[in-house]
This record gives sequence, structure tokens and C-alpha cells, in this order.
Amino acid sequence: MADLSVTLYGTNWCGDCKRALRVLKEMEWPVNYINIEQDENAAAYVQQVNNGSRSVPTIIFPDGSVLVEPSNAALKGKLETFKS
Repeated sequence: MADLSVTLYGTNWCGDCKRALRVLKEMEWPVNYINIEQDENAAAYVQQVNNGSRSVPTIIFPDGSVLVEPSNAALKGKLETFKS
């Protein structure tokens, strides 16, 4: 079975990060959470992906695609594309 986990780059104080994590938990989706305030390489990656901005949550999907600060509907819709 393919690894369907997503990587969520965020911060502990970010309300949108907490909301996205809640959606992932509700959908029982495997997630790798990385706090960019504790990982300089992760912070640099987020800035690279977001044209110099440290926008969070930045979510990387199994196919390599990225959503930044998605709504609940956008996040759920994207996850649905990975269900078989």
C-alpha cells in the first residue's frame, strides 16, 4: 500500500495549522507535523515553496503537490483525491 501521509509545516501558535490538523485527525489521515520554528531547514523549505514567505500551514501531499493555508473544504477535497 502506498504511503498516503501528508507533511504539514506549521507553528504552535498558528490557528489555521491547528484547524488543518483537526481536519486531518477527523479524517484519520496520517500526518507528519513539522514546527518551522524548531527546524531551520523546514523554515527555509517553506520560504522556498512560498516565494520567500513563511506562510503556514504549508501542506505537502503524497504526489508532491502543495496547499498553503487551505480552507477545510479545499483540504478535504484534496485528500479525497487520494482515496481509492
